[in-house]
Amino acid sequence: MNLPSLGDLKRLRKKVGMTQSELAERAGVSQPLIARIESLDIDPRFSTFKKIYETLQEAEKERINAGDVMHTPVITVKCNQELKDAIKVMRDSDYSQIPVIDRNGVPIGSICETTIINELDSTSPENIRDKKVEDVMGSCFPTVTPVTDLEVVIGMLEYTPAILVTEKGKLKGVITKHDIMKVAEEK
Repeated sequence: MNLPSLGDLKRLRKKVGMTQSELAERAGVSQPLIARIESLDIDPRFSTFKKIYETLQEAEKERINAGDVMHTPVITVKCNQELKDAIKVMRDSDYSQIPVIDRNGVPIGSICETTIINELDSTSPENIRDKKVEDVMGSCFPTVTPVTDLEVVIGMLEYTPAILVTEKGKLKGVITKHDIMKVAEEK
């Protein structure tokens, strides 16, 4: 077993999002002991430090990441598709917003019900049939990697209807508020 240095303990604890008190309780030690170890005031016994480190490893395994909550497959439309086709895809899939991809499958924008309704307000319904998705699409949804912490994703969802999960430039999944509600329901 490779234990980290004493100086790494605070960084590891913060990485898993635990307070000193939470770590102390889970490891079966006192909070002041954790504080003194983190400030390098004391050199704990090997068995104590090992127990604390194992507690942090367990907490790391319990963390929920974007890859755990994303849903697949991702329903998309291509930028060169006709808008009427995008509307059909959205209605058939029962999604209110979907990512727009380029010819290579790279996310470049988004289309949502609000965008379409606003376009209908400014254009006659007959003219909307002639438009391409790229003519009316909005900006791309933000992206995260599969290992992004769920708390980060939740914070981002306050400002956007969806978040794309990508890995090495490839679209892997999508997360909406609905997906977060499913996680809360399961806990």
